Amino acid sequence: MLLGRATRLVRFYSGRRKRYTAGFRFGFATDTYDSDGEAQGPDAAPALDAAVLERLAAEHFGPFEQMPPAFSAKKVGGRPAYELARKKQEVELKPVQVEIYEYRLTRIEGSVAQFVIECSSGTYIRSLAHEMGQKLGCGAHLAEITRTAVGEFSLEQAMALEELAEASRAGRFATCLIKLENLLPNFPRINVLPVIERRVRHGSKFNISVSQLQPGRVEPPPGATMELDGGPPMAPRLRVFNQQEKLIAIAEAVVPRTYQPLVVFEPLP
Repeated sequence: MLLGRATRLVRFYSGRRKRYTAGFRFGFATDTYDSDGEAQGPDAAPALDAAVLERLAAEHFGPFEQMPPAFSAKKVGGRPAYELARKKQEVELKPVQVEIYEYRLTRIEGSVAQFVIECSSGTYIRSLAHEMGQKLGCGAHLAEITRTAVGEFSLEQAMALEELAEASRAGRFATCLIKLENLLPNFPRINVLPVIERRVRHGSKFNISVSQLQPGRVEPPPGATMELDGGPPMAPRLRVFNQQEKLIAIAEAVVPRTYQPLVVFEPLP
């Protein structure tokens, strides 16, 4: 959850990789591809073979085009697809490029297979369940799912709302927040002199020297995804700090050693 000035960094987190634990229930498919939908046939109650499930999961490593479910927020003629699907109207969607970095079977309990999946943003886990059920010929749907990490943020670091409310009542809300200066730790950083700070605050391009660069954190923190960003490579980005160690901007390289501010933070009053 981003608060206050940190909400301006949401664009840099929307492409972060996601990790899930998910349970696929085999035996019948549903129209929504999850347990909230209507069953599309009787329960076949199949016997699951771990080797077969592992082989099917391995087929999806890497980038591929995935068809979103009809019951999704994808827009069709300016309307969410699920509105049309609920009215039993035809939904024409286009496949979307996604990527899977980990797709691992962890256990089988009856007709439910548990997987750990790390994927790019925009991947529909219930579509993976539906497709695997189609390939087995018995149908399947997503029975349960937990998002365990988004980039460097993991469930291990999460706080319950009750804990947050108690901290607020005790006047300790600020201690629950990650400082703005500690966000996007994988981006390299630079400290600039006042003359460059003025250029940055006006949104002007600025030059740096290689010796000024301080590398970002390469090793993800515990519980984080294997790598933080998914999707195609992006231009190098940089956290810009002033001499008072305050984050003043996020900038992107336009040519080597020349950066353009993307987000500029005004000084606090």
